[in-house]
Amino acid sequence: MADRKQLLIVGVGSIGERHLRCFQSTGRADVSICELNEDLRQKIGNQYQVEKQYADVDSALADPHDCVVIATPAHLHIAMSKQAVEAGLDLFIEKPLSTNFEGIDELQALLQETRRKAAIAYVYRAHPALAAMKADLDSGKFGKPVQLIVVSGQNFPTYRPAYRDIYYKSRELGGGAVQDALTHSMNAGEYLVGPVDALVADFSHQVLEGVDVEDTVHVITRQGSVLGNFSLNQHQPANESAITVVCERGMLRFEYQNSWYRWITEPESEWQIGFYETLERDTLFQRQANAFLDYLEDLCPPLCSFEDGVQTLAVNLSILNSVEKRSWIEPADFISS
Repeated sequence: MADRKQLLIVGVGSIGERHLRCFQSTGRADVSICELNEDLRQKIGNQYQVEKQYADVDSALADPHDCVVIATPAHLHIAMSKQAVEAGLDLFIEKPLSTNFEGIDELQALLQETRRKAAIAYVYRAHPALAAMKADLDSGKFGKPVQLIVVSGQNFPTYRPAYRDIYYKSRELGGGAVQDALTHSMNAGEYLVGPVDALVADFSHQVLEGVDVEDTVHVITRQGSVLGNFSLNQHQPANESAITVVCERGMLRFEYQNSWYRWITEPESEWQIGFYETLERDTLFQRQANAFLDYLEDLCPPLCSFEDGVQTLAVNLSILNSVEKRSWIEPADFISS
């Protein structure tokens, strides 16, 4: 049996706390936390009985750890990741990878030089129904994918009532619907049918009170020979997300809220269940935590690689740029520039 990992979580806000809880649940890691906010650090540390608690990153990295979860606002990810790699740690970085490409090349070079590992926390990649759908797509039995339709929405104030007071209110910190929520859909779409070659987008602030960042987004994509469209809002009553891939000989649909994937091949026929499993609130994040630990032990590749995270970052920035310029944008231009 592999030794327990000494894992550090930097940032214990909403998502950091969930990572703490879910990595603890694996029974495969001793988890410590680093949090600047003293009240929050003490509250979370006491709640989860965390033995090692740090008030700053320098102090945390001075003690021995094997790996780190970077769960701070996105604009801090790259600098903190570089610091952690230099201290000899493997990386699990919350999505999105960053808010710009500053320092990305240096971090990639550092990872290669030190042979440290890195994965990005796009949790849809841990969903067994989505993985089953991808496997069936890749098998070719439905023919070539030709169209991708992604529709998602939820009432953000219900699920994140503090949204006015956190990073979400500022696009520079990784806020707004594009970087906070749509990025999950874009990453999942690329996982299923391949990277976005070009896109055109529109968005607006429509409903959410107390912020002026976009809460409603539409994106049209070209992904190889696949035509894609993505629609998301953060104010509708229903909490739902559906990803449909139309192929030459059928169509497949993943529904996050129902934890299933279904397929259909003939007009007027019934949908068939491709995969269904009842999932508890933390199940996906527990699967994600175990998958990252498996990756560190060379048992499997990362669910979402650093390179995939770079590609989705380029997509995020392309969406923002497309709205600003009112034109089609190629994500590859961000990666190569």
